[in-house]
Amino acid sequence: MHVSLTPELEAIVKTKVESGMYNNASEVVREALRFVETHEAWLREWKTAELRRQVQIGLSQLDAGESIAVANRAELDELIKGRSQ
Repeated sequence: MHVSLTPELEAIVKTKVESGMYNNASEVVREALRFVETHEAWLREWKTAELRRQVQIGLSQLDAGESIAVANRAELDELIKGRSQ
């Protein structure tokens, strides 16, 4: 596989190898990809937790009688439009 990097990214890779932290450019790229995978997994977990938190808030509001009834999509769109102004 051949990967093209911008001059700026090539400089970063070169600096990492020259620092002695990595033996070659492939090690730098592998480490970067592992970091991306870890970061994306963390982000998915965070988004899921935040969604669950928001759903729980909504359910608590419903339990407390804090809701608005709408009969159709047009009413919902109008309600949302009114809140954004």
